[in-house]
Amino acid sequence: MAGIYIHTPFCKRRCIYCDFFSTTQSDKKPAYVHALCQELDMRKNYLKGEDIETIYLGGGTPSQLSQEELEKIFSTLYNIYKVNDDAEITLEANPDDLTPEYVHMLRTLPINRISMGIQTFQEETLKLLHRRHTAQQAIEAFQRCHEVGFQNISIDLMYGLPRETLETWKQDLQQAISLRPEHISAYHLIYEEGTALWKLKEQHQVEEANEDLSVTLFRTLIDELTRAGYEHYEISNFCLPGLHSRHNSSYWIGKKYLGCGPSAHSFNGTSRQWNVASLDKYIHAIQQGKLDYEIEELDINTRYNDYVITTIRTHWGMSLSHLRSTYGEDLYQYCLRMAKPHLEQGVLVMKEDTLKLTQEGIFISDGIMSDLLWV
Repeated sequence: MAGIYIHTPFCKRRCIYCDFFSTTQSDKKPAYVHALCQELDMRKNYLKGEDIETIYLGGGTPSQLSQEELEKIFSTLYNIYKVNDDAEITLEANPDDLTPEYVHMLRTLPINRISMGIQTFQEETLKLLHRRHTAQQAIEAFQRCHEVGFQNISIDLMYGLPRETLETWKQDLQQAISLRPEHISAYHLIYEEGTALWKLKEQHQVEEANEDLSVTLFRTLIDELTRAGYEHYEISNFCLPGLHSRHNSSYWIGKKYLGCGPSAHSFNGTSRQWNVASLDKYIHAIQQGKLDYEIEELDINTRYNDYVITTIRTHWGMSLSHLRSTYGEDLYQYCLRMAKPHLEQGVLVMKEDTLKLTQEGIFISDGIMSDLLWV
């Protein structure tokens, strides 16, 4: 079983915090879709015929694509790849794109999961972040998706936002919980160098949340969502029972995936490769019958490090027997040796064959994972 990720780089305008590859050149959508479909065909052997159990259209803003463009992409996917009948097929969407007409159109496609970028329900913060929607539009878009039959909707929230307080964060969480989405992803805002948000910080117009507030916001996130019945299955991800993101989870358990579109990443078990982060260069290369990409062959130590980083962050934890059989006795013993202080401190726990973070370990997970890595 494997997954396919499709990067759709188009945005009406860029949010001030975003450092993903995107463009506002919407006039290039037809050329992009044509090149994307060519790439899907050119790389049909990358997954060696494995069945496709997840497809994820991310961005950018995939909800900027028209019905005709989406139909062409799905027609290509289903003609070339063996997509399982019960495949999870996700479209990322901005709330203001989800008009009644657009939502009804999406129901005619194989899409069965919507990932909605809400970020916050605070109006002033939405304006500061250059989000295109209002809080009311987000609520109405969510309700509209449920009304037409989408039964698996994820919403994205952000915390540590400029001028955010514990009270405004609790308001966001309560509003999110009242909608009862099947899945919630919540990420701490990162001030990425080179973004408009970074420049505002450099000009002292905004400032980062301090560490104490960040920890309090994260703890409140966990407490409020678990109290509301959500499973905390990965550091930043929560779901109603049984409704975890199958696509994102495949990254964390080491499944193979094909990434198509500019800047998209792929993984086949032994190497990673990523397409050029330029729409023009991507389209030009495809037109020449070539791919513009870089590749990294993964040695056993790098694959071990990837295994640590991806598994420890989930509630499924790290299988020690798999570690031993796949990466060898030396790395197995090294991992146990490096884990011992954290086990003694109670931030890691060993249950049967599995190494997991405890509740307190989640708060210092970066440091724990760093200690377990081979350097």
